[in-house]
Amino acid sequence: MPNMKAEHIIELNDIKKIYQVGDQEVAALAGITLNIEKGEFAALMGPSGSGKSTLMNILGCLDRPTSGSYKLDGDEVATLSDDELALTRNRRIGFVFQNFNLLSRISAAENVALPLVYAGVSRHEREEKARKVLESVGLASRADHQPNELSGGQRQRVAIARALVNDPHIIMADEPTGNLDTKSTKEIMEIFEGLHESGRTIILVTHEPEIAACASRQLLVRDGRVTRDAGKGVKMDVV
Repeated sequence: MPNMKAEHIIELNDIKKIYQVGDQEVAALAGITLNIEKGEFAALMGPSGSGKSTLMNILGCLDRPTSGSYKLDGDEVATLSDDELALTRNRRIGFVFQNFNLLSRISAAENVALPLVYAGVSRHEREEKARKVLESVGLASRADHQPNELSGGQRQRVAIARALVNDPHIIMADEPTGNLDTKSTKEIMEIFEGLHESGRTIILVTHEPEIAACASRQLLVRDGRVTRDAGKGVKMDVV
């Protein structure tokens, strides 16, 4: 039998995040121990103030915990400096946001290529990679269009392509269907499901039970703790 521990891409051990509010300490995360395997599609759910956004920020190396251990691919990242966190984030994680976060004055292909600019990739290789990954999300014909010439669903596909262009270990999506209509939501979730089937590790934050139910694993966060861990298809109430 294979050693499943070796397949963990994320290992959290007693992760806490404490904020000082006046003379009181508030625990946004109250001690989370959690493993996520390579190739897993995990959805994070929880009501406002539950700690899910704080957890996402720590998982995405956008913030560090007050205490506890976070190993990403076996490397401890909880205690890295800001510069080391940024390097880890840029090399290993691709982000997709609710508001797309595209630059309005450049083309879809140029938006997708931006992470490669920061990585020092040559102009020719950047353009080639950007167009190839746009093709993989069904937008080859829109590569030279600016974001204002694209629909919401197309903009989110550009954002997914940008997240993929560096071939990251993990895709993290924060409410990626929050600004989309029903048809576009279905198309975007089909892309995420396809990425999962191809072996990508995906962590998706959502408040919509129907979206979370598409994931292979659903994690409910309440009061800074993971209170429920369910599989695909379960409809979880976050209220």
